[in-house]
Amino acid sequence: MKIRDILCASVMLFSFVCMAETPAVDKMKSTRSMAEGLMRSHRPTFEFDPTFSPEEFSEWQKGIKKAMTELMKHPDIVPAQPRKAYSAKRDGYTIEKWITYPFENAEVGVLLLIPDGITPDNPAPAALCIPGFGQTKELLAGERKGNFTLSGEADSTAGKNAMALNLVREGIVALAVDNPSCGELSDNGYFDYITSSRFLLEMGWSYLGLASWQDRVALEWLKSLDFVRTDRIIVSGFSLGTEPLMALGLMDDSIYAFVYNDFLCRTRERALVMNKPNKDGSRGYPNSIEHLIPSFLSLFDFPDIVAALAPRPVICTEGGMDRDFGFIQKAYAIAGAPENFEFHHYEKFKDPGSRQYLDSLPDGIDRADFFKLVNCDPPHHYFKTEHVMPWLHKLLDD
Repeated sequence: MKIRDILCASVMLFSFVCMAETPAVDKMKSTRSMAEGLMRSHRPTFEFDPTFSPEEFSEWQKGIKKAMTELMKHPDIVPAQPRKAYSAKRDGYTIEKWITYPFENAEVGVLLLIPDGITPDNPAPAALCIPGFGQTKELLAGERKGNFTLSGEADSTAGKNAMALNLVREGIVALAVDNPSCGELSDNGYFDYITSSRFLLEMGWSYLGLASWQDRVALEWLKSLDFVRTDRIIVSGFSLGTEPLMALGLMDDSIYAFVYNDFLCRTRERALVMNKPNKDGSRGYPNSIEHLIPSFLSLFDFPDIVAALAPRPVICTEGGMDRDFGFIQKAYAIAGAPENFEFHHYEKFKDPGSRQYLDSLPDGIDRADFFKLVNCDPPHHYFKTEHVMPWLHKLLDD
């Protein structure tokens, strides 16, 4: 699809009129088969075309950015300035808790980690750190679970997923946030993603819309700090956190670089092929409700979004299909910056001979089959400091 066709296409779901044009799906006997057939028959509007010219690629980027902005539905308001709530000195850095205000009646805490020696006269790069499912800003910052006042000592057992702590130890200002419904934003300690997502969907919004809005408010404040290098702002997402990373990446051209810490896959393809019946005849589902953004998969998929970040630096740390990485490499080549995209596979699939090489995934697979075919090793899903830090030093040590 060429750019003139893409820009003429609607950014909303295809109307039911289109259904009349949908090819028959082998005597569809169930509504699931019908719905699956509808998705199969409509390609995403903003699917990346590796034959784009540089001019077409630039126009496509404008279109996909506009589409994401419309999907996220960020409110047209100016949030109140954050206020500092707590501060504590740690070994080699200071940690501060600030309260942000994405809405007038809402308070969202964030944790700011500042390396020793960083001042307006000696500013540092900064990273927005977004956690994965079930993780908290305290975990990312190396603080004790539930220690919302920063009292006492830090967590002496902070592990691999302490993303913000690992970054501040490398001289980078780190801002750790909570995902909606998680940590300090939970409901009486219960991480109720389902009800929150349901309410948001009923209002025509989405979990990702809210998450990316809260993160955007925090990110804009981070940029305003006089000891932060605004030309070296990084967004680092782990697992679920890669979704607001992608949304912010398309919407905010000032972000310098991205740490995509998850395996990369085509979510639309995953939904369509992971349909093997269970023993009782029921079929699984690809993702839970907090991942649901109406119209998203009719517009683009994850590799399309990462491709659209070119030429800005991106590292993908947990593998996926070489097919998709080749797809993104073509985008970076078109953008004139092939060196700005780096990817790593899980250790289990580091050897090229251990990986699957497929142009498409077979139909009728289950979750276990899917992970094998996309070269994903879920038990070893963690923040890959061993890949991220050398990459960041290469970018930032100027």
